[in-house]
Amino acid sequence: MINIVLFGPPGSGKGTQAHNLIEKFNLKQISTGDLFRYNMKNDTDLGKLAKSYIDKGELVPDQVTTDMLVDEVKKPTDAAGFIFDGYPRTANQTAELERIVKEVLNSEISVCLSLVVDDEILVERLLKRGETSGRTDDSNEEIIRNRIKEYYTKTAEVAELYKQQGKYVKINGVGEIDEISQKLFAVVEKIK
Repeated sequence: MINIVLFGPPGSGKGTQAHNLIEKFNLKQISTGDLFRYNMKNDTDLGKLAKSYIDKGELVPDQVTTDMLVDEVKKPTDAAGFIFDGYPRTANQTAELERIVKEVLNSEISVCLSLVVDDEILVERLLKRGETSGRTDDSNEEIIRNRIKEYYTKTAEVAELYKQQGKYVKINGVGEIDEISQKLFAVVEKIK
């Protein structure tokens, strides 16, 4: 089983590369953003609980996010593994994810793939995306820079944990899409 933690700041091409990894290796992507939207839209108990925090402007507690993740991992799938996107973001979540993967899937995290792109290129990409995406958070440079800074702050401790385990791999996220995909594929092929 291949279990990938996928890192990349906003604008790094993470969504595109996740799609390519899914296609190549028959993986299932679990995005915490998608989980929240699904659970709230379908009015599940966890969705209602998450919404109660969000409506008050509070952060959803780790346990609620973790419970959503467990529910998703337990769903039947013919996938050869998972891509975890947006989780873990803290040392506690990292420990939880490792526990879940071990207990529920009888497996382990294979690798943490981190797409690395210079901040100025990220800003340029996001502003360009903002011209066509309609996303307001992609059209304001100050907001974009804050999102990038926030990303680094939140993921630093998780990256360090995976470095200590020898599972952290940086991939240059600048270049042709296929070229970047091939670099990612090569890393995953080694762990298969």
